[in-house]
Amino acid sequence: MAAHTMRAVRLHEHGGPEVLRYEQVPVPEPAPGEVLVRVRAAGVNPPDWYLRGGMTTMPGETEATVGLPVIPGTDVSGVVEAVAPDVEGFSVGDEVFGLLRFPSFDGRAYAEYVAAPASDLAHKPAGIDHVHAAGAPMAGLTAWQFLIEAGHDHPSPFQEARHRPTTLDADTTVLVNGAAGGVGHFALQLAKWKGAHVIAVASGTHESFLRDLGADRFIDYTRSRPEELVHDIDLVLDTVGGPGSRRFLRTLKRGGAQFAVLPGEFDEDETTRLGVTVSSAQVRSSGAQLAELAALLETGTVRVAIDSTFDLADARAAHERAARGHIRGKIVLEVA
Repeated sequence: MAAHTMRAVRLHEHGGPEVLRYEQVPVPEPAPGEVLVRVRAAGVNPPDWYLRGGMTTMPGETEATVGLPVIPGTDVSGVVEAVAPDVEGFSVGDEVFGLLRFPSFDGRAYAEYVAAPASDLAHKPAGIDHVHAAGAPMAGLTAWQFLIEAGHDHPSPFQEARHRPTTLDADTTVLVNGAAGGVGHFALQLAKWKGAHVIAVASGTHESFLRDLGADRFIDYTRSRPEELVHDIDLVLDTVGGPGSRRFLRTLKRGGAQFAVLPGEFDEDETTRLGVTVSSAQVRSSGAQLAELAALLETGTVRVAIDSTFDLADARAAHERAARGHIRGKIVLEVA
């Protein structure tokens, strides 16, 4: 059984990476429906630095989901240490991974132990290590819920209509903007798994990496404008967002769609005139979907790219790496 105290990274105030404190805290007790996981690795994701910077209210919520001090982090891979009496499907010693309590800022993954909802977990693929497993949940489930199956009926905070993935097959052409990042490199591989023709957009340093993952065509956005090179696209998955996102509408055929992983700026009259749609969604924890993704990870059909790893005590350095941008795959914290 776990000790009474553990090491964890906590925020006592908001600010830059320097506010991440590595300190001694009590080991959590699993509540009903939860298991206690001894953490071996924790993924680093944008909500972690949003929380660190002062964002405590999730899109669509009216009140903060956490208070200080708080342990950040949602992506975890580790070993089950204890199981609540009402939990079935997991036993002590099982290797598991998951996206915890999302959407919220209450994942608590930057720690030696975490109490995790069993419904958020799946058995870790035996063929990958904890570092790669910890890099998969949020980015992999985001790509899955945008492209394969939403998997829930919760309304999106970004639009009234429910997000519905489009059909992906050999007759589909998909452009992935930001293809080298966490969500982007999963999206590329899932689209290829479904048989689609995939165009990857990223900086030139990532070309060989993305072609190795299966990209049929590569566009270096630092040298060319994708909207001037490609047309009649069925689907654009944009992981970058921002004011320049609407330029990709011009690459779509009539009836095509642009999926916005991050907020962009669009004009309803323009999308109507072009005969295209724009859709967004908010990723949610799902152990069931993660189990489906695990099967693809086990066979190597989908791979997790690791940008860099840091010890848990060096979470500040991990956030500093994230702030420099141009991330290839995932940043992961290792727990001794």
